[in-house]
Amino acid sequence: MKFKIAILGTGNVAWHLGPALEDAGHTITEVFGRDIEKANNLTKRLYVAEAKDDLDFSDSEAHIFIISVSDQAISEIADEIILPEDSILVHTSGSVGMDILGYSSASYTGIFYPLQTFSKDRRLDFADVPFLLESDDQTTLQNLKKLAKSLSQHQYVIRSKDRKALHVAAVFASNFSNHMLRLSEEIMGRQGIDFEMLKPLIIETISKSLELGAKKAQTGPAIRSDFNILDDHYQFLNYNEQVAEIYKLISQDIIDSY
Repeated sequence: MKFKIAILGTGNVAWHLGPALEDAGHTITEVFGRDIEKANNLTKRLYVAEAKDDLDFSDSEAHIFIISVSDQAISEIADEIILPEDSILVHTSGSVGMDILGYSSASYTGIFYPLQTFSKDRRLDFADVPFLLESDDQTTLQNLKKLAKSLSQHQYVIRSKDRKALHVAAVFASNFSNHMLRLSEEIMGRQGIDFEMLKPLIIETISKSLELGAKKAQTGPAIRSDFNILDDHYQFLNYNEQVAEIYKLISQDIIDSY
């Protein structure tokens, strides 16, 4: 089953989701962006989509409207958008509940959340991306399942409270891990050492954690309670009190956990 879809947003998720939906055989009819230039940039990646900077979609041929913007902007778009009859309005957020769409003009609402990290300058294969779906209407839920199945092998029906737990866990696994890598880059750079030296360690750490489980894969001075090394590292990091405190807090949490 192929759908006509409007994308509401021009950020990282929309940048990848629009072309992927078209590659799966669906039609993107419109792209909305407060900044019309950004909307135009996304439509250039699509076939026939029209760029819009207003939220009057009353004459749209789309059946599914996907809000793909920052969490703070979802309610404003949901409240302002004018939709045709029998339309489905969904958002792609991991941490915002479905009830935020409750005052919209949509006939049906739902969640269409791809559990992945997105960057515009990196290609992404949706085939292995889990899609977390939700709707109180069974027909809408079935349509969202069909839409997700056209992109990915993995679809899950998850209620809002459970999706929030997943999103928090994802922040630890993805965003926080990436920030740790950035701090590592800065520490290496400060000493004039090539960060490439750490890449085999990073790859092995992630692979081992996924294979054995994170608890079994844990190593390092904290799990050994090697307080001499921990104190030495802490003193070394005193050039940046905030980073030193991060090191101390995480090390203490590892000690407490084991």
